[in-house]
Amino acid sequence: MEYIKSKDIFLLVRDTLKIVYPRLMKHGSRVAYMVYTMLREEGKYEEFELADMVMVATLHDIGAYKTERERLGDILRYESKECMAHAIYGYLFFKYLSPLPELAKVIMYHHMDYEQLQKVNYEYKELAAYINIAEKMDHYSTALGDKFEMGMFQKYAGTKLSDDGLFLFYKCEDKYGMFEKIRSGVYLKELDDIIEYMIFNNEDKKKFLEMLMYCQGFFRSQMVMETAMAVCVSEEIAKEMMLPLQKREILYYGTLIHDIGMLAIPREVIEKPRKLEPKEVKLLKTHVEIAGKILSSRMKKEVVDIVLAHHERCDGSGYPRQLTDSQMNTEQKILQVADVVVALLNQRSYRKSLPKEKILAILDDKTDRSRLKRQVVAVVVQSYDKIVSRIREESAQILKMYETLNKQYELISKKYNI
Repeated sequence: MEYIKSKDIFLLVRDTLKIVYPRLMKHGSRVAYMVYTMLREEGKYEEFELADMVMVATLHDIGAYKTERERLGDILRYESKECMAHAIYGYLFFKYLSPLPELAKVIMYHHMDYEQLQKVNYEYKELAAYINIAEKMDHYSTALGDKFEMGMFQKYAGTKLSDDGLFLFYKCEDKYGMFEKIRSGVYLKELDDIIEYMIFNNEDKKKFLEMLMYCQGFFRSQMVMETAMAVCVSEEIAKEMMLPLQKREILYYGTLIHDIGMLAIPREVIEKPRKLEPKEVKLLKTHVEIAGKILSSRMKKEVVDIVLAHHERCDGSGYPRQLTDSQMNTEQKILQVADVVVALLNQRSYRKSLPKEKILAILDDKTDRSRLKRQVVAVVVQSYDKIVSRIREESAQILKMYETLNKQYELISKKYNI
């Protein structure tokens, strides 16, 4: 069963990152439109190929969420003076975590001077050159407003920028009026039309959603670990309860993205070294509805309902809709228990992680008060050691991925003297 369409995978990644830093993702969309227009005019690629290239062009600055968070306000500086750090990290992120690794080098090369890029043996180097041109056009036209002139980059033709690429850009602007379409917002319709051609199989979609899980680490690295832990707990419970494969898959999708709304909550609220005040709790609780808004037009209702219910409780004391036992299905109740287990297993700014005996006692108390489903909690009690062992294995894999990213980042950074 298809729980999310191919184009909605892209839109979900884009819209989630837009929560973290809207300006950067809007820039990515404008660059993607310019690049798409150039490639379409060139006529070398089929629509489905153009759709993948639009995705990469939109996400070309994905590494900046990790390496440049403190300096994104000065966007011209990090693009013109200190650009290779985010290009390298973005390349590695896309190479190891996306199902489009063959396009990952586009991200690393999109700031490389064209006279150097010409020496590179890479199938998609012209795409990197076009992104470089479109990115500079967008940044400077945005910064300079009416004072901006496209011709200001002509002096770099054949050296820093592709001369053929600049000619093609001027041609497209003259023929299609790209800047005017961007100003009016019409360009978004053209982007929507081309992403309809995206084709991803179920494994590709899962890979993108797992990449989205790692994107949460741009905001707070612990979110990645806790999401992966929740997936482990949910899957083990579902297996022990012998849920049908289809329901387990729905639960997997829901668990993988259940906390993306947390990206909209200020970090200082999440990391308060004390219990939150009522107004802070109220703000924190909005993350569920924010997730619902992001997901409702992208994923099947069965998945969205699991996300929306992960803080509900069987006695009606949860949020945001105060649902009761009879109003929820087993998958929703499993994620509720998994979310509580993960929260208790992990350290918080105001307390340490809890030992097994304390966790089981808290689960027992919540069951006695009819907040959590007894049958689900019973599985956790019976399989606790097995679940924790699975969590350790998964955590080790995530740490290994981060270690790989960091080591590769250091090696490539040395090559470029960063």
